Amino acid sequence: SYADRYGNGKEKEQGKVHSKEIQKGMMLMDIKKRADELARRFQTRNPFEIIQGLNVILLFVPLIDTKAFYQYFQRNNIIYIDENLSRKEQIFECAHEMGHMFLHKNANTIFMDSRTMLNTNRYEKEADIFAMDLLISDDILIEYQEYNIERLSRLLGYEKRLIELRLNGSLKYR
Repeated sequence: SYADRYGNGKEKEQGKVHSKEIQKGMMLMDIKKRADELARRFQTRNPFEIIQGLNVILLFVPLIDTKAFYQYFQRNNIIYIDENLSRKEQIFECAHEMGHMFLHKNANTIFMDSRTMLNTNRYEKEADIFAMDLLISDDILIEYQEYNIERLSRLLGYEKRLIELRLNGSLKYR
């Protein structure tokens, strides 16, 4: 029969799903690799120290309806952070915006979010993954490997969903 000879099409569909999973895994590894390379190069995981070394313009300003955003303007990387956030939130937001800078430099997500129907969730999730990969080293995860997500969240001061993103990218925690 035709299906015996040429397949029923499901193999191709399963191949696509498998291929997407591999691509997603590669993308996560690339994000982690980028974050770890920066931490190694600047000998810190503090995003403020790293961007200083990268000549990024950092502005603390009062923001409404957003905590921070990244802009590439006239060949300058600029990160705006709400001056009213706690220091811990500012550190996270800086790392998150660095994610946009390294992963989505040419994507105008503010425009896409406010003026188009394009879904920017993927960009936001990738920036969150970058931030958590930068801020939480493998050494920290190894040191507290007996902690559950709730306890790790309280210890490190990040939302549970962010801790989960970091752990999902770490094979040691699976």
